[in-house]
Amino acid sequence: MKKHYFLPFLLLPYLAVCQTNPTTVPIVTAQAESFYNLKDSATVQQIYHEALQNGKAYGYLRYLCLNIGGRMTASPQAEKAVKWTKSIMDSLGLDSVWLQPIKVPHWERGKQEKAYIQTNNGKTDVPICALGGSIGTGSKGIKAGIIEVKQLSELATLGEANIKGKIIFYNRGFDATKFDTFEAYSGVGDQRRNGASEAAKYGAIGVIVRSLAQNNDDLPHTGSMSYQPNVPQIPAVAISTNGANLLSETLKKSPTTQVYFETYCQRFEDKISYNVIGDIKGTEKPEEVIVVGGHLDSWDLAQGAHDDGAGCMQSIEVIRIFKKLNIKPKRTIRCIMYMNEEFGNKGGIGYANYAEQEQGRLKHIAALESDRGGFTPRGFSTDAPPELLTKMQFWLPLMNNYGISEIKKGGGGVDITPLKVVGTVLIGYVPDSQRYFDLHHSTADTFDKVNPRELALGAAGMASLLYLLAEYGVQP
Repeated sequence: MKKHYFLPFLLLPYLAVCQTNPTTVPIVTAQAESFYNLKDSATVQQIYHEALQNGKAYGYLRYLCLNIGGRMTASPQAEKAVKWTKSIMDSLGLDSVWLQPIKVPHWERGKQEKAYIQTNNGKTDVPICALGGSIGTGSKGIKAGIIEVKQLSELATLGEANIKGKIIFYNRGFDATKFDTFEAYSGVGDQRRNGASEAAKYGAIGVIVRSLAQNNDDLPHTGSMSYQPNVPQIPAVAISTNGANLLSETLKKSPTTQVYFETYCQRFEDKISYNVIGDIKGTEKPEEVIVVGGHLDSWDLAQGAHDDGAGCMQSIEVIRIFKKLNIKPKRTIRCIMYMNEEFGNKGGIGYANYAEQEQGRLKHIAALESDRGGFTPRGFSTDAPPELLTKMQFWLPLMNNYGISEIKKGGGGVDITPLKVVGTVLIGYVPDSQRYFDLHHSTADTFDKVNPRELALGAAGMASLLYLLAEYGVQP
């Protein structure tokens, strides 16, 4: 039989009636295959009231940022964050709290990096930082002529004759016409991730990458890079956007310009760290698991407030709200603080391996990640199939008054993506993205940049969606 879908705006009169006349309201099909009712509307309202009046996410984040600080994978701060978040989950009275051991890479930045541009007129210092995973130069540094490119594909055209012994300068910036700054970010990431090895194939001795940032400032933005097997490893650094603009203009005026930089980063033997996991057991279908989480690790340049302290504390706030309001979900809600998203995603991969091993006992039906900062809520993105997406969109009237205006086709997040191997529906929390890449991976990502009300609204939206998923599952 052909299905007939109601439009969301047609639900509003029903909701108004339900405020005084409790009744079940059909939301997906004329055959009433899925519902929400007055209880759901009241529960969502209670969730928002609790988050806005008594929320703990901002206080949690304050402690994480100011008392623990940046949480580079394998660092003492990361270890401290694991112990602290476990203690928070223990205090909430969850049904179980446990640590999942994960082997993670260990890289350290070392002493402060230095760089300058040299022309016939003298030297000009510029701000740089080593990219995560890069080898260091040591105190001798490297100094060479510069070749500026926009695309990795330009290297083949230039060839070894032009590149050997030089430093490649990747200077492709964000596409400012993209409203979704994450789309703009994805369009420039290859130069940071793969630029060093691609340049080394043609004899380059180092690479400088324009910071992956939307704005122009003097802050270099770090991020992960990797080396290809059987290719010489050369040092890689990010330069601030203002520094990149200066270097580009200088090269136009003086093509013989040289750059010097020195870095002290090192890679060490892998270490054991942990994912922190806490459960609220489902009352009717405990074997069906809905995951919520963020990544506990951060880069070392700042406090990791938006990336991803905010998402972690929002996720813990979700389970705190459930416990405080005595919400008993029909399906299990599992909160995960992932380790090592920034530098290899070992936590996400490790948990997906566990989920695959447990497939006969547990079914991971959905996973929600918050890893786009703690800014004003806009909605969610998901890879759900069309009929499930439609079902989720019919829940929007319950959250519209609180800023959740869309549930759209899209993805989830880095940590939860490996769960696709067990058929999990992936969901990403989507706040406003316009300011995120001003702060991302730089010294500006600090607690004072987070607004408590925006953070609370996001946590409440996540809790509301999880409540509805736990009530009605993922079947369309």
